[in-house]
Amino acid sequence: MATIRDVAKLAGVSISTVSLALNETGPVRGETYQRIWQAAQDVGYVANPVAQSLKSGRNRLIGMVVGNISNPFFGRILQEVERYALDKNHLVIVSESGTDTAREMAILDHLAGQRVAGVILSPHGRGPDYVAHIKRLKMPILLLDHKVEGIEADFVGSDNRLASAMLTEHLIRWGHTRIAHISGIPGLWTAEERKAGFLDTMQAAGIPVDESLVVSGDYEGDMAYAQAMRLLTRADRPTAILAANNVTALGALQAINDLGFKCPEDISLTSIDDVPWSNVITPRITMAVQSVPEIARISSEWLLERIHSRDGRAIPPREHILAPRLVVGQSCARPAA
Repeated sequence: MATIRDVAKLAGVSISTVSLALNETGPVRGETYQRIWQAAQDVGYVANPVAQSLKSGRNRLIGMVVGNISNPFFGRILQEVERYALDKNHLVIVSESGTDTAREMAILDHLAGQRVAGVILSPHGRGPDYVAHIKRLKMPILLLDHKVEGIEADFVGSDNRLASAMLTEHLIRWGHTRIAHISGIPGLWTAEERKAGFLDTMQAAGIPVDESLVVSGDYEGDMAYAQAMRLLTRADRPTAILAANNVTALGALQAINDLGFKCPEDISLTSIDDVPWSNVITPRITMAVQSVPEIARISSEWLLERIHSRDGRAIPPREHILAPRLVVGQSCARPAA
């Protein structure tokens, strides 16, 4: 089995230089870096991850913890993060918290016990106990999508208020005033921001909001379906629905179809986040789309920077909020008479 000495001999450099290059723990010039990696491939050298973790205190694993891995938004984020991580010789392991705070904290404890290099976390907890638990963890953590007050960590996400404001304004321009909002998990940062964007835009347009039309779908398709059923069987049903995310939109669309309504002739529908197979769903839903590639790129780069920095904790917490993009489909029309 090839050793680090074999790599150093073939590359014509010292063992310490090979160690710095392969572990990415120190500055190595580009030409020398490439020569070392080529030599490692030529002699068939494969680093022992267990030995590396014992020496450095961390391994090459990056944890990614999300609430619902079946949500296509997080699936697409994972694809991009894995690509960036692999380029830096890291492997991503994914865990689903099921939006349960206790489960999420247990997962983080297990990842810390496995001495992962860092974690990309879509948090669902809040409150002093949760914040204190996160602060006790020594590994680098980047918050994705959801912010948590009191946690000083890098954050990457979207302008959620703008996303719902764009969709609300779009529906108002079509002439809708009775707009329902099927929101996300109560108290969760994204859900509250999206609800605020809807309410603020309605208020700015001088349109009174019927509070009974603002209901929680918990970012779950089944819950959204049930809520849409209740809304659409009312005598004073809404003329349009703003769904808090893609899963919610699909649940609402199923309710519309099951009740025999037509979208958009009878009820208009909009969604935050791209809907799976949106190009084949009829009608194509009007959406506020988040920039998944950019979210994944910045998240990966920032976390890897902290992991490979000699003193990652010295980097001040950073925040990057990206603007969503309005994609107009065929799911909106003027309210039925």
